[in-house]
Amino acid sequence: MTPSPAAAPRTADPDVLILGGGLAGLTLAMQLRQRLPGLEVLVLERRRHPVPEACHKVGESSVEIGGHYFQHVLGLEPHLVARQLKKFGFRFFFSDGRRDIDGVTELGASRPLAVPSWQIDRGIFENFLGQEARRRGVRFADGALIREVSLADDKAGLHRVAWQRPGEPAQATQARWVVDASGRAGLLKRQLGLARENAHAAHAAWFRIGARIEIDAWSQDPAWQARCVSPTRWLSTNHLVGEGYWVWLIPLASGSHSVGIVADPAYHALEQMNTFERAMAWLERHQPRLFDALDGQRERLQDFAYFRRFSYDCTQTFSARRWALTGEAGRFLDPFYSPGSDFIAIGNTYITELVARDRAGLPLAAHAVLYDQIFRSFYDSTLTLYQGQYGLFGDPEVLPVKVLWDYTYYWSVLAPMFFQQRLTDLASLSALRAELALCQRLNAAMQAFLRAWGGVSLRRNPPVMLDQASIPWFAELNRRLLDRCDEAGFRAGLRQAAVRLQQLALEIGERAQADHPALDTAGLLSAVGSAVGSAAGSAGLPARPAEPMLFAAPPQDSIAQPA
Repeated sequence: MTPSPAAAPRTADPDVLILGGGLAGLTLAMQLRQRLPGLEVLVLERRRHPVPEACHKVGESSVEIGGHYFQHVLGLEPHLVARQLKKFGFRFFFSDGRRDIDGVTELGASRPLAVPSWQIDRGIFENFLGQEARRRGVRFADGALIREVSLADDKAGLHRVAWQRPGEPAQATQARWVVDASGRAGLLKRQLGLARENAHAAHAAWFRIGARIEIDAWSQDPAWQARCVSPTRWLSTNHLVGEGYWVWLIPLASGSHSVGIVADPAYHALEQMNTFERAMAWLERHQPRLFDALDGQRERLQDFAYFRRFSYDCTQTFSARRWALTGEAGRFLDPFYSPGSDFIAIGNTYITELVARDRAGLPLAAHAVLYDQIFRSFYDSTLTLYQGQYGLFGDPEVLPVKVLWDYTYYWSVLAPMFFQQRLTDLASLSALRAELALCQRLNAAMQAFLRAWGGVSLRRNPPVMLDQASIPWFAELNRRLLDRCDEAGFRAGLRQAAVRLQQLALEIGERAQADHPALDTAGLLSAVGSAVGSAAGSAGLPARPAEPMLFAAPPQDSIAQPA
């Protein structure tokens, strides 16, 4: 039997000391050991292991970057296949106030796309990570309380951390590197005064129920059942959406289901959902079919929690003084597209590169600054997908277009950088600086345009499925993430991505103006034109694809009424 992490013997001071043994800290420890097998890494985790399954932490849904990080970068595929659930993509139902799930618009895929991702039971996963990290040579101490962190005064000194386990003498450990992976406790962020608010004020309430929510059984209509190749909608991260909010349904391998309500306080006050009883009453009004599924299983409630303002920022994440922040110890976005594990993967990759440079005796200052700037640009551009956009979530016309755009942007720009191992390729990123900046400007213009469209949208809600798998270019864009390409191919791919985003932006503008001729597209067209002139090197607009890029427009008479 593998000894518990608590049994790890005390040895010499480590090279890297990680404060926090959750998802971010343990994966970083394994990535460091994988890159630098001789590196001594000590992880200090406050919780005792094993942690509870199901009712442990949120952050269960992964997407392409995070899934690739777990599966291939860290080599955890055997565990994912054997102990976790393979995700059936994102799925959206425009079901506010409705019980007839088959009578509303559904957005999702009829079959799984090429690149896998996973629904992660955090308790099962973190228990495994603790054991696996130790097996790979990481020293892991659970039940460890951090008493004090004293950072070195200069670049040559060692950091000192005082810590203690219950019933044991206090210890003082020195390390060349200290990484804060303490989650929202943000030990270093608070100590160094790095905390910063952002302009995204959404809140969340969530709970786990000890039962499977069988969304596939919510309708017996054969046509609705036949929309998917298998009756496995329940494996999706299901979003039940309405104006100003969305509800997540995430299945867990332990047999439980995670349920969360995420809302903009301008539309839905936290006080309407900050207890289980209040959350249930809110669901009865806004998602009555889910209420029906939960009402008879209240005794199976496993936990309940909420955050008033879950999204936040920080001023710095990596330092040449050999400290860093990873995961929620630094910044957090929004769970709508499940980016948490993506940003862990990206941040851990930058930290690993900095530690490797330091280990090789190379200077850190310029790289720490550049990595911090790049990481911030990823955060800022991703935040625009959520900030001020919750009013669109109940719009069956605009939100499907937004999701298509947002995923095109993600699969075209950020995901290829990770899959092609170009995050730290400063030469390529410098050569593509103009294209990357223009893609960001085009995305910002699109988010503003979508808000304007949402202000005049007819919000038609026909009982149809918008099948992402039926859009050839979209499915191929996902599949192409699996291709390996050289440096020239990577650069060419990103330049082509800029053209694709321009083409999609033009079609979205035309679709919106078909219903609303007075809708102002000047800002969007200006962004497209600047991208053409700078990125594509031509004065005209990009050639149109032979086939439409969007779903067919809903019929004029399809403004569905609540059943």
